[in-house]
Amino acid sequence: MPRSVEITVRHPGLSANRKALRAAIATLDGSSARFSGGCPDGELSVAILTDAELALIHGDFLDDPSMTDVITFEGQAALGTAGEICISADAAARYAATHKRSFSEELTLYLVHGWLHLAGYDDLRPELKRAMRRAEKRAMSLLAERRLLNGFRLKAIS
Repeated sequence: MPRSVEITVRHPGLSANRKALRAAIATLDGSSARFSGGCPDGELSVAILTDAELALIHGDFLDDPSMTDVITFEGQAALGTAGEICISADAAARYAATHKRSFSEELTLYLVHGWLHLAGYDDLRPELKRAMRRAEKRAMSLLAERRLLNGFRLKAIS
């Protein structure tokens, strides 16, 4: 049975295909053996935010008010939670535009990155970062095979 996934979209210009997002997470969960056992069991929360909202969270919880792209919080098994992934849609849009990439694929990569953090991957030291990047590549290939990289659209906000 697929895990419960709570999706919150707080970015005013973002359209998210919640069904595709849940399918992407279910695909990663179903391939957890390829990713150090995967994200722990339990409800997973995904919040897609603006830069300003994520910077507030970054400051409040990690004592660093700068902008960032993804923050993860581990859940509590006793409460049946796997964790929370907080993503900046603005960061994904900037990076995608600067590097001529698909916005939806970039935002999906941020989701994958957060899921991998919850699975135990880390990117603070070079050798760990290389392992994280390899896992991201495997996960994105898996999602591409299943055509699950197009779940997001961003419209201009006036």
